[in-house]
Amino acid sequence: MHPLNRLLSLFGLQLSKINKHVTQIDEKEKEFRQRYDEYYKLAEGNKRGFKTTRAYRYQIGQHPSKTQDLEFEFAAHHIHQMNPLNILDIGSYRHFILGLLSHYNVTTLDIRERRSNLGNENIVTCDAKALEFADNFFDSVVSLEALPHFGLCRYGDQFDLDADLKAFNEMIRVLKPGGYLIFSTAITRANPTIAFNARRNYSHAMIKEMCGRLECIEEKFINLRDRSFCLYDDITDDPNFLDYYIGCREKT
Repeated sequence: MHPLNRLLSLFGLQLSKINKHVTQIDEKEKEFRQRYDEYYKLAEGNKRGFKTTRAYRYQIGQHPSKTQDLEFEFAAHHIHQMNPLNILDIGSYRHFILGLLSHYNVTTLDIRERRSNLGNENIVTCDAKALEFADNFFDSVVSLEALPHFGLCRYGDQFDLDADLKAFNEMIRVLKPGGYLIFSTAITRANPTIAFNARRNYSHAMIKEMCGRLECIEEKFINLRDRSFCLYDDITDDPNFLDYYIGCREKT
């Protein structure tokens, strides 16, 4: 948030500016709408055997982005830098895992049963707070937006208010020295909360305490409203909202 808007927000005010880019897009769409029927008749008269129906779409301008894109970008960067031989993923987005599987051998863990048609994916169904692997086993452990849900019964797991701490310690245990733990979670500058039974919203101090035995390679904060990386001071302090933290930590 701009410093001036931060001050004005105390009085319920905010400065805004006209987005010329949006105005230009609106004008282009207006022009396209005016010619839509003309183009439709041309499409209708195609000589390749297509039947033409109306399904209006006009999606120019900036490519749509999601906050998950920033998480995937961060994780992909650090995985590429390390080039691990084996990866354990705990509860990350399926689309991200599929991207990993195009290049790496991945063990995927989830509380819910799942099948895969990929030969380089080893699926394990178990509770994250009791991993069935030996100490120092994986080159990298990845867990995107899973930590805040452990132990809250959202996905059929057992109720355990300390399940996140137990699972995080298990991730560290199975990670090889020199290996990277990459994880993301909800964060707030307001009081940390349990939004039962959706998620935990952590403070930065809580996250740093959990990572006490790990060396910080990089950490970033994501503003969910702007869909962008931001400074810690720009993380929400509104108890009704949350933002995201993503970090890469090395086991020494």
